[in-house]
Amino acid sequence: MPTARPRLAPLYLAGFTTAFGAHGIAAALGAETEDIGWTLLAFGFTLALYDLAEVLLKPVFGVLSDRIGVRPVIVGGLLAFAAFSLIGALVPGMAGIVVARFGQGAAASAFSPASSAAVARLAGEGSRGRYFGRYGSWKSLGYALGPLLGALLVVAGGMPALFWALAALGIAAALWVAVAVPAVPVLPRKRVTLLDLGRELVAPGFLVPTLVLAATTGALAVAVGFLPLLARQAGLGTVGSMAIVTVLAVVSSVVQPLIGAAHDRGRLSVRAGAFGGLGLIAVGIALAAAVAGVALAGPLLPAILLVVTATLVGAGVGIATPLAFSHLAASTPADRMGRTMGSAELGRELGDAGGPLVAGAIGAASFAAFGLAVVAALTAGAGVLAVLGLRRSR
Repeated sequence: MPTARPRLAPLYLAGFTTAFGAHGIAAALGAETEDIGWTLLAFGFTLALYDLAEVLLKPVFGVLSDRIGVRPVIVGGLLAFAAFSLIGALVPGMAGIVVARFGQGAAASAFSPASSAAVARLAGEGSRGRYFGRYGSWKSLGYALGPLLGALLVVAGGMPALFWALAALGIAAALWVAVAVPAVPVLPRKRVTLLDLGRELVAPGFLVPTLVLAATTGALAVAVGFLPLLARQAGLGTVGSMAIVTVLAVVSSVVQPLIGAAHDRGRLSVRAGAFGGLGLIAVGIALAAAVAGVALAGPLLPAILLVVTATLVGAGVGIATPLAFSHLAASTPADRMGRTMGSAELGRELGDAGGPLVAGAIGAASFAAFGLAVVAALTAGAGVLAVLGLRRSR
């Protein structure tokens, strides 16, 4: 089979685009809330629109990609993402941002699962880990660096500058996919009943890797949100706070392709990687809880501990993510790859929303350290469940 790099590189940009759109705008909205004049309820609702659209539509577009092919869904989704970004740039005030935010989420729900399905179909069985690692590394960069890039664009030109940048990114990615990614053949599909669909969703081959993806994405969202907060409380300032998030992004991006390649060579099993990756994440979040719960003299020691936390979480995400996607692809028939990836991406979105929600709600009811400790315990528990579920699937 010819090398997959020219075929898959545009898909990496598509993965970065959806992650950047989600987290970049969320951070920028937080900085601009007072200028826009929103109430806290309206602000929270607007933040949730992107994820809400993805939760509702990702399985739908996953099924559509199986019926008409992944490339049309990816290109159409990216162009729609660019169009709604233009609405955010050109329509002033809250109305434009609300429409743009929901529309971007709906568009991302099309090209995100279709991109995952395209990676699975084009990479081939012997190299899925490596290329899912590369795809995941770019997506992690979008999640982690989105707030920094979004803040820089807003400082330079306000919210319209961020939306213009996202529109340009969507158009560039769509053109690249249309030119460089080959058409993936649409395979004949057998009829499925609701009972068949229910069996697919509870099968270990789907449920276990989706649990791992939800846990890693939830922990990443917690880390991206809470590490800068803890860093600022320790006196590190804005630059130091964002530098810690950058450490997490770089570690995750470097680790994912290496882990995927090791899995392809048979040097790392999915069971060991899922347990080890989630374990590292749990230790990192627990360390962050210790920083939040203990008064430490001076900023140096908290800074060191937070950098260690970012390194552990980034490494854990980098280990678990490509292995979960590889296992998911290997256990899914090619004719329903889009549907499976759409449902798995739904699990990731629930984790992305649920992780910060759990940490914030418990932290507000008690104290921040306890909220982080609960997330660490839940992540460790997900690692144990993954090991048990993969053992049964074998």
